[in-house]
Amino acid sequence: MAAKLVVGVDAGSSGARAVAINREGEVVAVSSVPYDGPYDPADAEADPGIWLAGLSASVAALACDTPLALGVGGHSPTTVASSGELALTFRHSAGESSSPPDQHIAHAAVLTERLGRDIEPRLLWDYLLSQLGGNPDVQSVWPGMSPLSGFGSPVPVGVNVGMSTGDHDVPANIMLVPGSNDAYMTAWASGIDAPGRAFDPGGRAGGLGVAALKGDHEDLARYGMPSHVPGISILGGPVASHGALLDWWSATTGRSVGELIELAAAVEPGARGVMALPYLEGERAPRWDRDLRGVIEGLTIDSDVGVVTRALLESTAYGLGHIARTLASQGVHLKRVVSSGGPSRSTLWTSIKASVLEVPIDVPDCSEMAAFGAALAAGAAVDWWPRPGEGVSGDWPMPAVTTIEPKPLDVYRQGLDRFIALGDRATLATAQPNKNN
Repeated sequence: MAAKLVVGVDAGSSGARAVAINREGEVVAVSSVPYDGPYDPADAEADPGIWLAGLSASVAALACDTPLALGVGGHSPTTVASSGELALTFRHSAGESSSPPDQHIAHAAVLTERLGRDIEPRLLWDYLLSQLGGNPDVQSVWPGMSPLSGFGSPVPVGVNVGMSTGDHDVPANIMLVPGSNDAYMTAWASGIDAPGRAFDPGGRAGGLGVAALKGDHEDLARYGMPSHVPGISILGGPVASHGALLDWWSATTGRSVGELIELAAAVEPGARGVMALPYLEGERAPRWDRDLRGVIEGLTIDSDVGVVTRALLESTAYGLGHIARTLASQGVHLKRVVSSGGPSRSTLWTSIKASVLEVPIDVPDCSEMAAFGAALAAGAAVDWWPRPGEGVSGDWPMPAVTTIEPKPLDVYRQGLDRFIALGDRATLATAQPNKNN
């Protein structure tokens, strides 16, 4: 008899990732497929057909039994015209200084202007499911969030919105289930449901979200989100380009990321005085300044590739440390982090983060935690476990983890101080032209 499986897909910024799990939450298969065609994840506008093709390819690459249900989540705030003609990604400037819901509304206005007529905007995953046979007039809503006007009829995350028709190379008769944005899916999969637990989703961007009791610290909730467990909020926010930083350096040096990390491992903590700001695409949390740019400071004639790589790795840890320090100054304290995505596959990179943050980091055996969260949504639709917002801690499976213990060092404490001061100077520099106008 065929195994009973559900599949989750994360339509990420640079590729689609899929995870198949069984009723016990065991990972049966994983795939990761880069997007094909003329696609740049840094673009603000995109053809949503590229994401649809990536979704289909990632499901096929699992090479497992046909699942009972397929859950889909993805990068956000990204808004798609229901006609499929155009999408605006989270990198678009429309509404960039607003909350994610307001960004979607701003995107919809731009799409209407660009296409020259009224359009029906859709969330990315709702659009993708509609192309596979799902209801084209639904909007999935995470618990505790308000529906967006004009984005379709609200339905909860984790419900059946139709059956696949066999289009786009996805087998027919699979239950189609909306997830939500990748941060929500990762937090759900990572069990971020008690004060002090936190997650770094890794990937091209990264970030830090820390759980706190709902109602506390609401002034910090600009990019806050409700947990999958009632009564908990997750505070903090995404950064702009931590994973992308190493990809850029790999392309610049002509060395693989693995080779670069090996060279960095031979360099002592502190990177021999070299310090970097990882602001290649501006910065989101906690500075929220898209005009910031990357900096490498303290270079000498002896600063080789390994030294600079070590400084880049440390800069991503300092970026998370800056978020953690900002939250701690207002009463939200970090106790433990779950780290996933590509950066979590490097023990060196993760250990640097643990030591800078001075807390243990759990690395799940499944690195594609946003896709695992989408699989949880699929499992909820077939009654394997509750939908988000309808259960308590422990109601959902989570992959096994390996724990990286911190090794706090004065050089990292001093490095974080220096990183924040250097960033403060950079922020003042970007603001200066505005003062002169």
